[in-house]
Amino acid sequence: MSDEIDVYKDWLGIPEGDRPPDHYQLLRLVQFEDEAEKIRNNYKKLNGHVRKYAAGKHSVRSQELLNELAKAMLCLTDDERKREYDISLGREVEAVEETGRRPLEVILTQKQLISQSQAEEARNHSQKTGLDMRDVVVQLKLVDQTIATQAYAEELGLPFIDLTDLIPDDNILDQVPKKLVKQHSILPLFVDDDVLLIACTHPPDADLEEELRLRLNHPVRAVLATPLNINQGIAKYYAPGARNETVEAVTKSGKTTKGTSSSSSSAPAKKEPRKALTQLTPEELKQRQTMGILAFCWTVIPSGLLDTYVVPPGFKLLGMFCLTLVVTPIAGYLLWVKCFKR
Repeated sequence: MSDEIDVYKDWLGIPEGDRPPDHYQLLRLVQFEDEAEKIRNNYKKLNGHVRKYAAGKHSVRSQELLNELAKAMLCLTDDERKREYDISLGREVEAVEETGRRPLEVILTQKQLISQSQAEEARNHSQKTGLDMRDVVVQLKLVDQTIATQAYAEELGLPFIDLTDLIPDDNILDQVPKKLVKQHSILPLFVDDDVLLIACTHPPDADLEEELRLRLNHPVRAVLATPLNINQGIAKYYAPGARNETVEAVTKSGKTTKGTSSSSSSAPAKKEPRKALTQLTPEELKQRQTMGILAFCWTVIPSGLLDTYVVPPGFKLLGMFCLTLVVTPIAGYLLWVKCFKR
């Protein structure tokens, strides 16, 4: 008996027909559904259902389907890409009228997530501090980071994604170096319909778009994610030894020179500057502090061994003072500065 299954029919209840189904069929939506909230809600329900198969024998197919669902949702919640996709399916679309975007605080107010007075407070705070409104509403604890980023995405007409729901394409990750993703707080995802999707906290500027286009030979489209999601994704997918990065020197003329950077490469990699403790994620900070504690413990052992086996009997007291009461505290202080002091 074959293990092949029709996941669209067996898992999602989609009748037999075109495979793969179009985005609307895949997300169990009426054709040309325009309500973004409806699209996201259907995606969330189907995502939760498919994740039930992630631990079984169909785990690989489950992850593939999860990414298909994500691609469909990202396309249909992106105003520009949805318009193009609908036209490709035969929808007659009228000329787009420029109606202007609603500001983030207006979106939150209309959804009754904040009050008018809170919106005014946020505007005043933003003007005084120069912070983005998204950061202000989080800083003032009016909404959490996820809701703020969703509203920011709606303001810009871009899709929002929870990165825990998908796995980026390894081939894409390998072509974008860790230094670049950390510098711009982005996470490359995959190519969908010849468009490179990147998760970011803010829309990429023209220079970054051009560099990514030259590296991967695809136009770039942004999807928004929370800063925490982005940092966790970088830490996970760009962990030491996880990537076999393609090294490219991208020039303004469009020419590139390519090589491969890996742990087995004969050419020494350029060492990245050490991050300040305030720039570390909680996981990185905990790891740094654990290493500091272990290193301090090891400073005591050599001092005791030297005092016992090397220092002459007549100098035991002096040796103990110098090695144990001087060297060890100095080493401990240096480790504290490096690993604990903020």
